[in-house]
Amino acid sequence: MGAGTDRIPDEEAGQPNSSMAVGRDHLPFAAASTEAYFRAAAAMLAMRPGSPEPDMSAALLERHYGLAGSIATLSSEVERTVEVTLSDGRRLILKTSTRPEAIDSFRFQTAAMAGLQRAAGFVAPEVLHTASGALMFEQEGVCGYLQTRIEGIPLHRAMPTPDLLFRAGSALARLGLALGQVDAPAAHRPVLWHVGCWPRLMELEQYLPSASIADSVRVAMAEYVEFVEPQLSIVAWQVTHNDPSPFNMMATDQGIAFIDFGDGCWSPRIQDLAIAASHVVTDPALPLGGAEHLIAGYASVIALSSLEARLLVGLMRARQSALILVNYWRAHLFPSDAQYIKKNVARAEHGLSILAPLGVASGEAAVLAAMSSSLP
Repeated sequence: MGAGTDRIPDEEAGQPNSSMAVGRDHLPFAAASTEAYFRAAAAMLAMRPGSPEPDMSAALLERHYGLAGSIATLSSEVERTVEVTLSDGRRLILKTSTRPEAIDSFRFQTAAMAGLQRAAGFVAPEVLHTASGALMFEQEGVCGYLQTRIEGIPLHRAMPTPDLLFRAGSALARLGLALGQVDAPAAHRPVLWHVGCWPRLMELEQYLPSASIADSVRVAMAEYVEFVEPQLSIVAWQVTHNDPSPFNMMATDQGIAFIDFGDGCWSPRIQDLAIAASHVVTDPALPLGGAEHLIAGYASVIALSSLEARLLVGLMRARQSALILVNYWRAHLFPSDAQYIKKNVARAEHGLSILAPLGVASGEAAVLAAMSSSLP
């Protein structure tokens, strides 16, 4: 399955194809907008991070994969994540969890990554099959999977040059094309980062540290509810990564890589662009803070529909606000883990301040200008 090399024309970019459909035909948006979905998704992130149970990684690795190696624990907010170094020098990532909801999450993640293996234009981890040929394992209350480790520089550590951002945007579009062909199980499981949850996130504003931040978030979320959300059922929906942050995108010798599909779900295709672009809004001298370059790269592969261009800035601001709200809330719940939980918050606050002056018309104009630009 290739991701393709041709740019999708405007008239196709906002239309469903055989593996993609608008939200109203698939009701996940309606379901994700319910109180029950929101409460279930919030409950998962209200659980204490980390894995207090004994580390059984070595035993699980031997039993299900017939492998042995040195093991180092990596930072992770929900599941246990360890790096495995084999005797031949290869490095792998083993993710495990004892939480019942992790089964659906791991089913989604492994199916999504498996579906990307023959795609071109980006890099993704490869899922290793168990000794029985499965993508993941379940054993006495523990589930997990093993994947290859991507070698490269996370974008949050790289200089965000126009060229790098353009290449990241182009790779993101090709990832979107490939994910549009993936039929991943559990794509409709509760995920707090789903756009359907965003209107209810304002109940977390009590955890925001200052009135100015709260005001900015309130304005952005009000715009989302009034203008963006009512039109989301019209745009193209599909399986998405749903968290292409600079921590989950890497510059490698083979191209831009995407890791950590744990928040992936069925959502608007443009959502991945909005999320990635929201993280690179850093330069107050530019209307979109430097996200212009990433948007241009994306548009060189997938041209946005006129509606997507009109909604993009509102989606970016809403995602920044969602990130701020959720992570201040979780930092309050788990103060010892606050630094890790809030690793993206300062970037979101700064980006939100840069985008704040843009209205619907000026935001759309900035996006259209970015789409028409060429490789820097």
